[in-house]
Amino acid sequence: MKNSISTIFENEDYIVINKPARLMVHADGRSSNKTLCDFLIEQYPEIKGVGEPLIIKSKNPEGELIESKIDRPGIVHRLDKDTSGVMLVARTQKGFDYLKEQFQDRKVEKTYHTFVYENIKEDEFEVNVSIGRSKKDFRRWMAGDNARGQLRTAQTFFKVLKRSEEKRSTFLEARPKTGRTHQIRVHLKYLYKPIVADSLYAPDREPLFGFERQALHARDIEFTDLNGNKVEYTAEYPDDFENALATFV
Repeated sequence: MKNSISTIFENEDYIVINKPARLMVHADGRSSNKTLCDFLIEQYPEIKGVGEPLIIKSKNPEGELIESKIDRPGIVHRLDKDTSGVMLVARTQKGFDYLKEQFQDRKVEKTYHTFVYENIKEDEFEVNVSIGRSKKDFRRWMAGDNARGQLRTAQTFFKVLKRSEEKRSTFLEARPKTGRTHQIRVHLKYLYKPIVADSLYAPDREPLFGFERQALHARDIEFTDLNGNKVEYTAEYPDDFENALATFV
C-alpha cells in the first residue's frame, strides 16, 4: 500500500524510508500514539540507542526547571507529522554521526513537492526572509514583520512544475537551503500562497483536491554516503498527491 511506511534503501549504516502522512516521527511527551520510531525499532531493533535524545525543558508546579528526555533512535532529521516523503534514518552510531555532520554542514540536498493556493506567475523564485515565532500563536512560526524573538536566516528556492487550468492552484518544487522549523510552509504563507489544506497556516481556506492534510511531500534527498559516493533517493507520491496531479493538465 502506497500510504504505509516503505523502505526505499538500506545498508549497514542507514535506512531510507518513505514516511506516510499522519505519522509523528518521534514522541512529543504528550501523545501516546505510535510513532515512526516505534515502527523502526520493531523492524530494526539494532537502532535502539543510536543517536541523541531530545531534551525538553519545562517547569513543575513549584516553578522549578526540570528536564525530560525523549528517545529518537536513529533520527538525524525529521518531517512534520502531516508531511509525507523521504527520510534518512541512521542504523549505527557511526552512520548517525556522519549524517548529522552532513546536515549541519548543509551538504544534504532536499527537494519537496507541494500544492499551493492560487496561481504563481514566476517560473522560478527565491525567498530569503528570516523566521521567528508568531506573535499570536505559539504553534506557528512567521517570516518578516510578524515574527518575534530570535530571528533565524531562512532561504528557500522554488520552481513551478505545473499550474492548474483554473489558476486556483500551483504545483511547486521547493528546495530549502536552511532547515528551519516549518520553513517551506512559513515562506509560502509569507507570499500569501499557503500550502493547500495547511490547517495551521491556512485554517480558513477550503481544502482542494480532497487533501485532508497539508499538501507537502519530501520528494528527493541527495547526499554523499559514508563511502564518498554521491547518492540520491526518491519517494513515490502517496495516493492524495497522485489524485491531485490527475486534475492538472
